[in-house]
Amino acid sequence: MKHYRQELLFHTKTRRAYINITEQVQAAIDKSGIQEGLCLVNAMHISASVYINDDESGLLHDYETWLEKLAPHAPVSQYKHNDTGEDNADAHLKRQVMGREVVVAVTRGKLDFGPWEQIFYGEFDGRRDKRVLVKIIGE
Repeated sequence: MKHYRQELLFHTKTRRAYINITEQVQAAIDKSGIQEGLCLVNAMHISASVYINDDESGLLHDYETWLEKLAPHAPVSQYKHNDTGEDNADAHLKRQVMGREVVVAVTRGKLDFGPWEQIFYGEFDGRRDKRVLVKIIGE
C-alpha cells in the first residue's frame, strides 16, 4: 500500500472564509499516483474546518448567517474561553459544528463524489497562517 502526505497552506485576509479546495486536493491525488484508495483532508487548527457540500454562493452566505446566529462572535465577553485573553471562542464552536475532516474515496485516480459535492476549507478565526493535511492511502 502506498501513501502520500501534503499540507495546504492558508492565510485569509478576513476572520471567516469558505474556500473550495477540491482542485488542490485532486492535484495532491494526481501527485500521489494512487488510483484506488482513500483521501483524508483535515484542518490542523481548532478554529478551522474541512467539510463537503455544494459550491453555491447562496449556500455559502447561508452558512455565514446561520453560524453567526448559532455562535455569534460578539460580544466576546459571553464566552468563558475568551477570559484567557482570546477572542475566538465562537470560532471553536463553529468548527465543532462544521467538522474537522472529510474522507473521500479515490477511484481511478479521482475523488469519488456524489452530485455537486466539493471539499471546502472553512476559516473561522483567520488572518494568520493555517494548514490543512491531505493524506492519501491506497494503490
